[in-house]
Amino acid sequence: MSEMNTEAGHPELDIPIPDTHRDAISLLDEHYQRDSPGLFAKMRRRHGPVVPVLMAWDVPAWLVIGYSELLQVTSDSELFARSFRRWNLGDRVPPQWPMWPLVGGGFATESMLYTEGEEHRRRSGVLGDGFARIDQWEFEEFCRRASRRLIEEFAQEGEAELILAYAQRLPVLALGWAVGAPEKYHDDLVTGFLQLMGAVGGDPNEGMVKVQAVCDELAEQALREPGPHIASHLAHSGLGLTRQQLSADIYVSIIAGHQTCANWIGNTIRLMLTDQTHANALTRGRRSVTDAAREVLKDDSPTQIFAGRWATRTTQLAGTTIQSGDLVMLGLAATHQDPLFRPPGQVRQRHHSRAYLSFSHGPHGCPHAARTLAEIITVTALETLLTHLPDLHLAVPADQLRWQPQVLIRALESLPVRFTPPVVSADPLGDSLWL
Repeated sequence: MSEMNTEAGHPELDIPIPDTHRDAISLLDEHYQRDSPGLFAKMRRRHGPVVPVLMAWDVPAWLVIGYSELLQVTSDSELFARSFRRWNLGDRVPPQWPMWPLVGGGFATESMLYTEGEEHRRRSGVLGDGFARIDQWEFEEFCRRASRRLIEEFAQEGEAELILAYAQRLPVLALGWAVGAPEKYHDDLVTGFLQLMGAVGGDPNEGMVKVQAVCDELAEQALREPGPHIASHLAHSGLGLTRQQLSADIYVSIIAGHQTCANWIGNTIRLMLTDQTHANALTRGRRSVTDAAREVLKDDSPTQIFAGRWATRTTQLAGTTIQSGDLVMLGLAATHQDPLFRPPGQVRQRHHSRAYLSFSHGPHGCPHAARTLAEIITVTALETLLTHLPDLHLAVPADQLRWQPQVLIRALESLPVRFTPPVVSADPLGDSLWL
């Protein structure tokens, strides 16, 4: 990290802040939580496409916010590698550091997420095949039934808090079905993920423990009982995964899609209720719900930052010296503000480009089949909600909505809404019917 300043960044760390990061912006700054696009714009004016930042406990890193620079980092896995074991500060950051579960700590160290070279190609290829085996029509039908069931739970109240009651729950139901997680585990997964991401009270490491317990159970089940779901495919693919590796890959399969979809749904509903352009697109049929949801990935992407890559040798990136072993964070959302991606004057112009980087890019990007399933979850959630609660509106002024204090994900703390309860009758089999 270049020359070091003797002043330590945090009392629990023995890591001085380097001179390159002496006046760096902290990603825990309230400005980041309140207005990340505004802070990204400030970063770009001050530093250009590569920005020195401080994470929790003032741990230094580099944040790439340039579109072409991020493509370079994610494409060149030999220069910007994926294993956190290359981190030049890794042995100086204690286990209790709150961002370890998101950077490389916990049982996820055994997952394919941090593998490189041939091992990564084999394991990620099998995982991608597992997602591709899911019948998309059957998956969409499950999502539609699950969406309707969730809405029925609060529809007669005339009001709801949609983040926990809907946006956070549907992806667990859908991905649990795909991976092979029985419904009895879903509540623990939601709570664990939220805690892990810093969205609720408690230690993120405790959230990791809770999620690991579920994934360990799923791994044992998959090893015992071959089946059509992703966990079984991983277990019996010939990779020879250990139980720990299988559990970690199950974790990656669920959390990557869960957090993306949950907050993609929440952010889209917010824009639908607060931004006239998005409202017109979703409620007046000016574009399909699919096209409107894709625009939200550009305007209000749920994945703000992804961690990370590590430089395998000292190099230059957009004129900035990156030392060997430095942590490089991917500013996925910020790249959508890059003039190279969206020229000035076209900030609000709608187009159908899918060049956004919300799912990352390169050999470590999200598998294409998984991206398709994520879109199915999100679009189905929106279509079902709009169909059954067409007069949905905010229950509080828009300026009272608050963002969760997270670094990697842009997510609302809550989304209270009101609506007219739909008319319900019962069919001869005892199921409810909306008229």
